[in-house]
Amino acid sequence: MAGSMQVLNPPKTLNTKISPFKPSFPAIPSFRTNLKFQKLTKISASVLRNHNQYQDYQQLSLADALLNGNRKEEVICSIRSSLSNCLTETNLNLTVPGLKSKTRGKVRDTYDSGEFLVLVTTDRQSAFDRILASIPYKGQVLNETSLWWFDKTKHITSNAVVSTPDKNVTIAKKCSVFPVEFVVRGFVTGSTDTSLWTVYNKGVRNYCGNVLTEGLVKNQKLPENILTPTTKAADHDVPVTPDEIIRNGLMNEADYKEASRKALSLFEYGQRVALEHGLILVDTKYEFGKGRDDSILLIDEVHTPDSSRYWIANSYVERFQNGLEPENVDKELLRLWFKNHCNPYEDEVLPDAPDDLIYELAWRYIFLYETITKTKFDMQLTEEPVHDRISRNVASALSSL
Repeated sequence: MAGSMQVLNPPKTLNTKISPFKPSFPAIPSFRTNLKFQKLTKISASVLRNHNQYQDYQQLSLADALLNGNRKEEVICSIRSSLSNCLTETNLNLTVPGLKSKTRGKVRDTYDSGEFLVLVTTDRQSAFDRILASIPYKGQVLNETSLWWFDKTKHITSNAVVSTPDKNVTIAKKCSVFPVEFVVRGFVTGSTDTSLWTVYNKGVRNYCGNVLTEGLVKNQKLPENILTPTTKAADHDVPVTPDEIIRNGLMNEADYKEASRKALSLFEYGQRVALEHGLILVDTKYEFGKGRDDSILLIDEVHTPDSSRYWIANSYVERFQNGLEPENVDKELLRLWFKNHCNPYEDEVLPDAPDDLIYELAWRYIFLYETITKTKFDMQLTEEPVHDRISRNVASALSSL
């Protein structure tokens, strides 16, 4: 098996040539690149292949729309009024006939109806392998963003979606879930223990079967997208090589090849669509399962601000060359706040995220949804409690399936 796996996944060597320079840093310390070495490097044209696609993107500045504007004021007003009505926990097994069991994930509550699975996306916000806060409308954003991408990627892969009876709910086909997350990366970045920049900055040069050259800089575009799979675990995902996946029986060789191909194709398509809308899809993760007919299905979520990292395209190059963090439209804002105020991996008790940070993150999630889908996010407020609404809609949907 070892011999065949060398053919399956030969190590990828990412070659880049960079020339040193000493930039001046604007006084924005909370968003400066955290480099341990003194000499920064400037990206050359060969490293930022097609970088003009970011600089030349012309439209009303997304950065301005993200930071200011009437729409932001309107959305944050609704967010404030919804802060006390977040969907942090569900118990549909007590309110919907026919639901047999509940599995509580970091973000989703999953129920078994016998023939189908009912997935409820809550407003719980996770990072660093723990729950950090509850974010208004987050569950709805994730569910509706995923549904949009599920529909747009049918030409690449089939998915497990059966119906969507509620803003926070997807009913899905049952399948055998592969215990592997397919993480695809286009840039050297991140702040968590398993992020590419974190491990690279610690000296790792062979990561999940990808050989990385010396001299890479945080937030640098890779010459090509790479796959860095992890094992799925309840507490902490563990990076793994394709050889280890096969050798340990997590997937067979044929399934791994097909899922890998689908993951890379999904990411390339997602990057293309994101850029058309003024965004850079930086990295993401996919999950797959095998259906009853042995077909490999895309499951869970797709290209959401929880599973993916997004940057504003037309400011990326300038900020990178000045040693600044890109303008992000994902949960990195929350990650950085917690890393600056505590040790989110080791501290037993974490500080509460300030309300202003929660408002800003909720806005960014909604902003991403509206930017990608080109539709207005529905923040309709009703007197009916969210849990009651979901229970009613799920019960009605299951009775008709």
